[in-house]
Amino acid sequence: MTDHVLCDLDQGVLTIRINRIDKKNALTTEMYGVMADAIERAGTDGAIRVVLFTGTGGVFTAGNDLVDFLQNPPSGPQSPVYRFINGLLNTDVPIVAAVDGFAVGIGTTMLLHCEQVFATARATFSMPFINLGILPEAGSSMLLAENCGYQKAAELLMLGESFNGREALQAGIVAHLVEPEELLENALETARKLAAKPRDALRATKRLMRRPKESLDERVQRENELFLKFLSSPEAREAMAAFLEKRKPDFKQFQG
Repeated sequence: MTDHVLCDLDQGVLTIRINRIDKKNALTTEMYGVMADAIERAGTDGAIRVVLFTGTGGVFTAGNDLVDFLQNPPSGPQSPVYRFINGLLNTDVPIVAAVDGFAVGIGTTMLLHCEQVFATARATFSMPFINLGILPEAGSSMLLAENCGYQKAAELLMLGESFNGREALQAGIVAHLVEPEELLENALETARKLAAKPRDALRATKRLMRRPKESLDERVQRENELFLKFLSSPEAREAMAAFLEKRKPDFKQFQG
């Protein structure tokens, strides 16, 4: 396993830290493989409740290492880069990100798959695919337009220019702007709050929010079905008992 991606599990939060600061945390095929494995692990390891992505040295990631990318281009669905993107798309584990410095290419598009993104005002985002003669990735051509509207998405994707944290906030890519020295602390605080929630209900909520568009009646029907199912779950019983007993619920007992 490469030391260019560091994984640490604490209090239910799996922190995935991109750690190649001498190359501005540019991603290699091997690094994509480690991150893809980590997301897969998060989906099956009962001790992992939330994933947190961050960088090192005041940088999130400069995107793909172009030398490595040209030497090891994606060759199909099992390529590490596609495994990583598909992992982001399909996991029901909540994802939080803490972004400072450069967030280029996948460093921006992956954020569209996160439940909460914290960034600094000085962070620099860009999706320069058009400048390289290639196309948007990770569903960004759809997700970005849903976030900020078609014309703004067209500006960001078709011009490929960089933009700062405040513009990312306005575009719906970032949820919170914080000071650099408070970035990781704030992201971890939210990740730990999520990790303390009932895991099955949290993941089911994410699956509901990620469902394809459907009529309001269809969505209400699906919500009702899940509501009745979860009403009798151990997590719900613990939450209600804790409320009546005026104590904090303990959902860790349901790990596994």
